[in-house]
Amino acid sequence: MNSVDLGRRVGVPSTALFTDQYELTMVQAALKAGTADRRSVFEAFTRRLPEGRRYGVVAGIGRVLDAVENFHFDDEMLTFLREQNVVDGPTLAWLADYRFSGDIWGYPEGEVYFPGSPILRVEGSFAECVLLETVILSILNHDSAIAAAASRMSAAAGGRGLIEMGARRTHELSAVASARAAYIGGFDTTSDLAAGFRYNIPTVGTSAHAFILLHDTERDAFRAQVDSLGRGTTLLVDTYDVAEAVRTAVEVAGTELGAVRIDSGDLLLVAHRVRQQLDELGATGTKIVVTSDLDEYAIASLAAAPVDAYGVGTQLVTGSGQPTCSMVYKLVARAVSADPAEPLRPVAKKSLGAKTSVGGRKWAARRLDENGVAEAEVIGTGPVPAELADRQLLAELVRGGEVIAREPLDAARERHMAARSGLPMSAMQLSRGEPVIPTEYI
Repeated sequence: MNSVDLGRRVGVPSTALFTDQYELTMVQAALKAGTADRRSVFEAFTRRLPEGRRYGVVAGIGRVLDAVENFHFDDEMLTFLREQNVVDGPTLAWLADYRFSGDIWGYPEGEVYFPGSPILRVEGSFAECVLLETVILSILNHDSAIAAAASRMSAAAGGRGLIEMGARRTHELSAVASARAAYIGGFDTTSDLAAGFRYNIPTVGTSAHAFILLHDTERDAFRAQVDSLGRGTTLLVDTYDVAEAVRTAVEVAGTELGAVRIDSGDLLLVAHRVRQQLDELGATGTKIVVTSDLDEYAIASLAAAPVDAYGVGTQLVTGSGQPTCSMVYKLVARAVSADPAEPLRPVAKKSLGAKTSVGGRKWAARRLDENGVAEAEVIGTGPVPAELADRQLLAELVRGGEVIAREPLDAARERHMAARSGLPMSAMQLSRGEPVIPTEYI
């Protein structure tokens, strides 16, 4: 990973209150007990993939780095905590000086992951690490869920264009994060200008049905749009009669018309009819864009249709039925002091049921078969076997509190395409199944 950052982070507010109260009360108790400075290792991971999913997608790492960098308590926040009696005076004084000074390692953004993968490893004092739990999980759980849905849709699209257009279906800030995650997962453009501004994602958009209804005739609307945006624009053709609209669109824009968009009806049938009509009218280069509550299954069902691009909204920004990845952030090792020479001791939750974890500071590598295809996610706490030394997955992200691994969003997008192509072919199946490769602990 390189150190280039193309995102706009100017004016990013503090992220310190994007947290749960018990993070702060744990710090207060640990300060009083004299254990707050104990050297600690936390890891973010998921015990299982969302039901039926075969792989996960790491997204949000860049946003996590922003959040860590901007995690500090200003005077107004400290006043709020004091007035609400959240923590005591000594803890407020400690928070006033807080800046993360530890180290963070993680899977590079765009990489795939599996149950148990140590997606993020945070090292430092207990107090400084535990404060980051909620904001880290908030970002990774949301962004990785959206990226996984986007990846499935991208695989189903088979190289056809994908437009993210879910801004009106979610919280305004979630919409920006969703567009970013979708781009990593394989989408090409977004309709959300805030996402385009902040993350340099290509933006697109032309008109809605309201624009057609504004004008006295459909022809007047098409003429106004073409006069303003040029013949290469995309005209919406399903406000009234689709066949008549297509005929009018070509008459107005000529055979150089860029595209038509269909937003309702039997998309498979309508797309075939529109393609035939466009070709008969000589508009053989005019593309067809379809929208209307698409998900990966609907996209796959349109594989045989003459469709050039898909616009996806609701199903994408809600994770296509899986809006979270159920990631957790657990203490896996700690020392008895802040002394760097003090050995780390593995710790792990051992309660009844499925909420157990594996202790120890971990590394992760992906073992490949003789054809270069992934066959196992290997996780260990001891020495890395020689044959896996060049297959390790964790990259250094933060050293001594300083972010050292920023990169352009396109790098994460390209990494995901490469990682996905390195999985067994069954990873692309939309049917429910187990993780496409097993997780092995050594």
